[in-house]
Amino acid sequence: MDIRALRYFVEVVKRHSFTKAADALFVTQPTISKMVKQLEEELGTPLIIREGRSFRLSDAGKVAFERGMDVLSAMNQLKNELNDLAGLTRGELVVGLPPMVGVAFFAPVVGAFRERYPGIELKMVEDGALAIENSVRSGELEIGVAVLPVDNSFFQQFAVVRDPLCLIAPASSPWHGRSSITLPEIADQNFVLYPEDFTLSSRISHAFREMGKPLNIVGRSAHWDFIVELVNARLGVTLLPRSVVERLDRKEYDVIPVSNPWLIWHLALIWQQGGYLSHAARAWIAVTQDVLGGLQ
Repeated sequence: MDIRALRYFVEVVKRHSFTKAADALFVTQPTISKMVKQLEEELGTPLIIREGRSFRLSDAGKVAFERGMDVLSAMNQLKNELNDLAGLTRGELVVGLPPMVGVAFFAPVVGAFRERYPGIELKMVEDGALAIENSVRSGELEIGVAVLPVDNSFFQQFAVVRDPLCLIAPASSPWHGRSSITLPEIADQNFVLYPEDFTLSSRISHAFREMGKPLNIVGRSAHWDFIVELVNARLGVTLLPRSVVERLDRKEYDVIPVSNPWLIWHLALIWQQGGYLSHAARAWIAVTQDVLGGLQ
């Protein structure tokens, strides 16, 4: 069986989209379709039932997805164990990072890691915190950054930051000069937010549901710098972690902390409890601890 075809099929199912899977794997959509078709022919049964512009899994597809996750996890562990035979002089480490996290915190960690272990090829997978948590759970990733809380019975963790969210509005907004603000005061605003599958998006949506207020979304992006540009263009306001907004030009934006104990950006490096952890992953944890000095 072609492991690459299996990986492509699993990615399509996880992303619920051929297009998103192609983007994540840096290949074309026809390549994805061809490889999935090849896997179906090799297994002798349809795996995906296409229904217009969407699809669902056949019974065989459900089994292939579950077992495919197991196979890819085992292959990943095999690669890590073989890399460990060479110590830290060569090998590969894949780390999952939410887009805002890399910009705000992990650039110096990457620099320190590369300086100490130049033979280790470091790859960053950017995705929402929930997707990264699921990838670490399945074994697809050894280690990644997630938003707390996570399941402590399954994950070990090293906390790296605890930040409140801040309202970002164009300069001279109605809230200019305020030291803090509450969600009800901005509930009727148009918002530019992150994708729906981002943990903070779901928590903001939950907070609005708890208030019994509709959340007016006028745009979404996984990139904080594009979000704030849309705010600057007066498309709406947004909520971003304090560490991220420290990079903004305060002449162009009003930045006001939100008084809500539930809207906290509490991040941690996570890995499986009791699972195999390569020397490279353990080195990454040590470097992160040295550089960021985690907040427990």
